[in-house]
Amino acid sequence: MSGLRVSIGDMAHGGDAVGRHEGKVIFVPFALPGEEVLVELIEEKARYSRALPLEILSASPQRVEPRCPHFGICGGCQWQHVAYEAQLGFREEILQSQLKRIAHLSDVSVKPSLSMTNPWNYRNHVQLHSDEAGQLGFIAATEHRVVAIQECHVMHPLLFDVFVALDIDFPELKKVSVRAGTTTGEQLLLLETVGEEAPLLEADLPISCVLLLNDGTTVTYVGDNYVTERVAGRSFRISATSFFQVNTAQTDLLLDTVNQYLSPQGEEVLLDVYCGVGTLSLSLADKVAKVLGIDVNEAAIADAVFNSQGMKNVKFMQGTAEELLPGLEESVDLVILDPPRQGIHKQALAALLKLAAPKVVYVSCDPATLARDIGRMVQGGYELVEVQPVDMFPQTCHVEAVALLRARPQ
Repeated sequence: MSGLRVSIGDMAHGGDAVGRHEGKVIFVPFALPGEEVLVELIEEKARYSRALPLEILSASPQRVEPRCPHFGICGGCQWQHVAYEAQLGFREEILQSQLKRIAHLSDVSVKPSLSMTNPWNYRNHVQLHSDEAGQLGFIAATEHRVVAIQECHVMHPLLFDVFVALDIDFPELKKVSVRAGTTTGEQLLLLETVGEEAPLLEADLPISCVLLLNDGTTVTYVGDNYVTERVAGRSFRISATSFFQVNTAQTDLLLDTVNQYLSPQGEEVLLDVYCGVGTLSLSLADKVAKVLGIDVNEAAIADAVFNSQGMKNVKFMQGTAEELLPGLEESVDLVILDPPRQGIHKQALAALLKLAAPKVVYVSCDPATLARDIGRMVQGGYELVEVQPVDMFPQTCHVEAVALLRARPQ
């Protein structure tokens, strides 16, 4: 077998392993640090190359047998070949590396990851695509096509039950999102089609079905347009298009970390930017004087308002952070940031720095944009105290982290 022999040294942000050949960086998926790998180059750039592994010549002791037969072809998981304890360590190293390289912070305290007892079958929400034959699956790991699947070991059983029971024969189907309230047993399908016709479907389950129209609005044609989930003793309505953490079990740990970092004393004003359905801030509403929440998603704000019924110290506002933060006149003591992968809009961050809240907790699912934004916040008068990884995405390369920042004394 011909190919290039590469020694693997590190794991990179994005999930690939990193090797070098004649001084040039080579990114190799499905390899591990310490391994010797025979690879085939598939892309060459001036500063780096990408390759696919042909043979593992010398295996790492951290290598394990993947549980799923689709692993390596399906792009849903990137690290099933990695022992779980090693996955946790790689996440911590990636956080350290990104903070050093992008934010120029070399002495950051990154705590050991908060792990799962059972790091399988945890996802309460998946998005499936339809292939040319009408079969459902995930986008492929190394090319842009749909890989039809027969099993999935990160889906919660409530999701997989829907996947198995689902029978849709509709050529114009594009995507199917399956969502479940893992603590309530509620199940929901969100269908996206080329046109705006609802497909006929069969499923031997009491499930809600919603059609997402091309203008972003939804039409409910079976059941409700939401599921309910319970976290930290509180119920949350989550509409079909609203954001909610994909790992319900770990969300309790996430909430505990945010609460510990903010340590509210009862008199503060708490600002929750990118608040979603209110998961983080509503769990702290009885510990502060006032909660202000901002999110661009209209459905999520409607959910947050519904979820805050009976709370007189809560106000949610719909709009982008960059639109609403500059006009915020209230003095703020505590801030929660939980942006999408793109991180915080530059204008929103500038407005946030002007608010000069004493404590900010940044919840991130992308180490690179976390490091970028923290670097800007450090330049703007904050210090990074520590970072706590919370393992929300076992078997994947995704990294969830909670960072505590404090305003430096003037």
